[in-house]
Amino acid sequence: MPAPTVQPTAVTVHQASRVLEIGFDDGARFRIPFELMRVFSPSAEVQGHGPGQETLQTGKREVLITDIAPVGHYALQPRFSDGHDSGIFTWAYLYELGARQPEFWARYEQRLQSAGADRDAPMPQAGGSACGHHH
Repeated sequence: MPAPTVQPTAVTVHQASRVLEIGFDDGARFRIPFELMRVFSPSAEVQGHGPGQETLQTGKREVLITDIAPVGHYALQPRFSDGHDSGIFTWAYLYELGARQPEFWARYEQRLQSAGADRDAPMPQAGGSACGHHH
């Protein structure tokens, strides 16, 4: 695992190939697909407020990053083309996403399979807030 002091040396948003390219000061360089970032966004909207409360994300293969802002000296906050913008991606989390991409993809595929969901299915439209206000 990387030390928490790992710092990015370069960040490039590639819209055409839909990847965030990020280089770190330990020499590591990753190309992280926007879809993977969106599906594993660290926001409460996606992760829920505890184990088992994750919201399975589908239909994100074509998602773009329309804007990306630094958060202090420790993270990035992307705005995705589907309107999602509450995920704050720390350098350590981006490093983990990049370094363990195959594991994250496998976990996503497994979650889709157990939910009987399709990766490209549209997300159900939630009414109001996504934080436990179920009607």
